[in-house]
Amino acid sequence: SVVGPMMSPYRLEDLSWEAISIAPTMDNSHWLGTDDTGRDMWVLTWMGARVSLTIGIMTTIIALLIGVAYGATAGYVGGRTDNFMMRFVDVLYALPLLFFIIILVTVFGRNIYLVFVAIGCVEWLTMARIVRGQTLSIKRKEYIEAALASGVKTGTVIRRHVIPNVIGPVIVYVTLLVPTNILVESYLSFLGLGVQEPLTSWGVLISRGANSLET
Repeated sequence: SVVGPMMSPYRLEDLSWEAISIAPTMDNSHWLGTDDTGRDMWVLTWMGARVSLTIGIMTTIIALLIGVAYGATAGYVGGRTDNFMMRFVDVLYALPLLFFIIILVTVFGRNIYLVFVAIGCVEWLTMARIVRGQTLSIKRKEYIEAALASGVKTGTVIRRHVIPNVIGPVIVYVTLLVPTNILVESYLSFLGLGVQEPLTSWGVLISRGANSLET
């Protein structure tokens, strides 16, 4: 029966003592071969792609929410508030962001949800600058002044008039941010701080081999 991803008869946790590190073959449906613990590489590839896309999309959503809200507020309010908020962004830009992510993962532990938050919370800086620049260019438009003259509150103006009109450049940047976040997650995983493959103890394989020999 088909139980694995993409029409494979294998699951992620399936191990095979007889099929360790074999080359790609159509026999037994090991289309990309197996790894050194006997797991099917086709299944591992698709499961890894699923995790990478999930991290790329979720971290981009977090960066989108923080960056749009921060940039729209700074650009619309202006004055000292804008200067203070953007200087804070400049300070964060001066920090090595990958090192900052490593500190977060090291202090709070390694899990996939922390990876979402850690990457998303440091990838919003450019988003905030883009939104701020667009907000500065439209905050003096006639429809904004008409809304203020009608007694609409500042928060409502930002939510209903500013953010919808800056969404075009934001969408373009989002398409670039997804692959960037996937690469950042790959760096962390390479360093042992990101999402790791589901390793299985060699003891399990050895015990299975011993049981098969006994029988």
